[in-house]
Amino acid sequence: MANLPSAKKRIKQNEKNRERNRARRSAVKTQTRKLVDALTRSDTATAEKQFVVLTKKLDQVAAKGTLHKNTVARRKSRLARRLNALRAKKPA
Repeated sequence: MANLPSAKKRIKQNEKNRERNRARRSAVKTQTRKLVDALTRSDTATAEKQFVVLTKKLDQVAAKGTLHKNTVARRKSRLARRLNALRAKKPA
């Protein structure tokens, strides 16, 4: 257990940041799930809307430092690839 006042404060800060980061990661996972569901249903219109929303959320999470910027870039790239594959398959 912490004895110094600064250590006690740090424990409070860490707990607050942990909860904040968990909420952000959870929101990203939920949004990702919505996009993946739209992709599996081959619903191009919904998938495109969800991709825009997810991209914005991922960028915000990266800016806050919850997820690393390269992790965010990798996720966006993979999902964009799936969305583009769906777009290419749809008109044919």
